[in-house]
Amino acid sequence: MDHETTALQIEVGQDYPEIRESVRRVCADFPGAYWRKLEEQEAYPTAFVRALTEAGYLGALIPENYGGSGMPLRAAAVILEEIHASGCNAGACHAQMYTMGTVLRHGSEAQKQRYLPQIASGELRLQAFGVTEPTTGSDTTRLKTRAVRDGDSYVVNGQKVWTSRALHSDLLLLLARTTPLDEVKKKSEGLSVFLVDIRNARGKGLDIRPLKAMINHNATEVFFDNLRIPADSLIGQEGRGFKYILDGMNAERILVSAEAIGDARWFTKTSAAYVNERRVFDRPIGQNQGVQFPIARAHAETEAADLVLRRAAARFAAGLPCGDDANMGKLLASEAAWHAAEACMQSHGGFGFAREYDVERKWRETRLFQIAPISTNMVLSYIAEHMLGLPRSY
Repeated sequence: MDHETTALQIEVGQDYPEIRESVRRVCADFPGAYWRKLEEQEAYPTAFVRALTEAGYLGALIPENYGGSGMPLRAAAVILEEIHASGCNAGACHAQMYTMGTVLRHGSEAQKQRYLPQIASGELRLQAFGVTEPTTGSDTTRLKTRAVRDGDSYVVNGQKVWTSRALHSDLLLLLARTTPLDEVKKKSEGLSVFLVDIRNARGKGLDIRPLKAMINHNATEVFFDNLRIPADSLIGQEGRGFKYILDGMNAERILVSAEAIGDARWFTKTSAAYVNERRVFDRPIGQNQGVQFPIARAHAETEAADLVLRRAAARFAAGLPCGDDANMGKLLASEAAWHAAEACMQSHGGFGFAREYDVERKWRETRLFQIAPISTNMVLSYIAEHMLGLPRSY
């Protein structure tokens, strides 16, 4: 794409100051001790999610006529950035912001009226997203979960993994194959999206099992054994689900990358405060260039990533292709956050491992961004193929 010929207005600095201040006030009620206790109990941050819902932030992208706030994507990114910059974590609820986009863009009017207002109000949680499978990973078009039409129902069989929050969600957005792979012309055809009511399905062919992981994102494995769901669970047209999922991926990458930016800012602020106060050999350790330089470099990387993501959000809002910037921004933000995390951990020395400082918790959490929602190498392959014209590598 040609950035030079596209006139875009991109705000710099602390845009949406009122939203930022409001989010900070909400997050002030959820200090590090709150998150540490959740980890000890492997619990879901119910109180935090309720506070964000009541403030209208989880319905930020739902249009006002469906009960949401009708905010632009950049405003939603600011919300997530500030949550993470405050030391909190939006991983337990961020899917509520963007997963509904598939229903909004491709659902029937009846489905929108039925679900979106209740998602906006918090009466319904749409937190779970069933795409990844144990044997296929990023090779989504080869997923094995099948949904077969049977009269007024679909019968679902298969398995999903890393389906976060399924035990704390009312609805599951599911991608399944409705036409066998050997019967389609293109491997991306024959996949369909369904909105599954978890409340009705559990114990009737749907089994959800916790998956213990390095971070407390309430990950699960989901098993489908002849689960029968109503035919009107289908979103949009049968067989076009892969396109529907792709439509939402750029928004997801921009939003999740904003969380990485927030983490990077938290690490840098925490590092600067600590190295100014910590004295060794009769001087603050922040006076040493070996301590300064990694923190300074991570700050520069964060600012650069932030600008690319702002451009991605501006292109998204203008209805222009934003895949290049969304992918580059995701790569840059995830690495900036990790470098800021490493600088923070290193500058804290042994205290970085002490849970009470929250550095080790955030350090673990921010490592995820280089793997999800898309891995660094997949982004590099995208850039090589789609931006530089190099041969497809897989």
